[in-house]
Amino acid sequence: MKLVAEGVSKVFGDGRMRVHALDDVSVQIPEAEMVCILGPSGCGKTTLLSMFGGLEWPTRGRVLIDGREIRGPGSDRAMVFQEYTVFPWKTVRKNVKFALRLKGITGSPQDDIADHFIRLVGLTGFEDRFPGQLSGGMRQRLALATCLSIDPEVLLLDEPLGACDAFTRVRLQEETIRIWQETKKTFVMVTHSISEAVVMAQTIVVMTPRPGRVERVIRPGFAYPRRHTDAAVRELEEEIMQVLSRADDGRTSA
Repeated sequence: MKLVAEGVSKVFGDGRMRVHALDDVSVQIPEAEMVCILGPSGCGKTTLLSMFGGLEWPTRGRVLIDGREIRGPGSDRAMVFQEYTVFPWKTVRKNVKFALRLKGITGSPQDDIADHFIRLVGLTGFEDRFPGQLSGGMRQRLALATCLSIDPEVLLLDEPLGACDAFTRVRLQEETIRIWQETKKTFVMVTHSISEAVVMAQTIVVMTPRPGRVERVIRPGFAYPRRHTDAAVRELEEEIMQVLSRADDGRTSA
């Protein structure tokens, strides 16, 4: 398995300020899969993603990549956040080249790699534009290009499409799937959208309301491309909604 969480629990704060974010979470993420971590707001899914990124540490349990315990950030992982994490004073090309320079890549290879990933995310023709001159969806594509350019093994996406309008969101779902298929990397994406998870993921990790636990792991099993109007998609959406509703009812009555 590429990424593993073993019996992970996370508590923030202490005393009366304690928040139990995750409780005994175990997850296995295969290499080169598109995985969605799905659950309601506050269920700890971003906390789990941050642990895979080495930005948070478990209170109990451990997280691993390729069998090695994760003890901090690494070049084998990159994160794309909901906010547009790009430099507003740098052009599209210079944003991507800056990431490459941090990795020690300079000269003509830097230009070639930057141009390749700008093409991959569909920003050809916008290389000399500044982020403020781009739409929100295009800025998120730039964030993807910047992360992919450093050649991570795993891309961790924290609700990257949450700020987009409905039309742009559907288009970027399709683009993200295309990029994942072309790069053959491991994509792990946090979302609270059931529809998004069903359309995009090979594996869906369904989490309960806080404290977050893994309620079910679902493998949709139908081929890409998937459409939001497909009968199989709508049927699985309804099944997941029932799973989440039962989990919420169980928490409320406990």
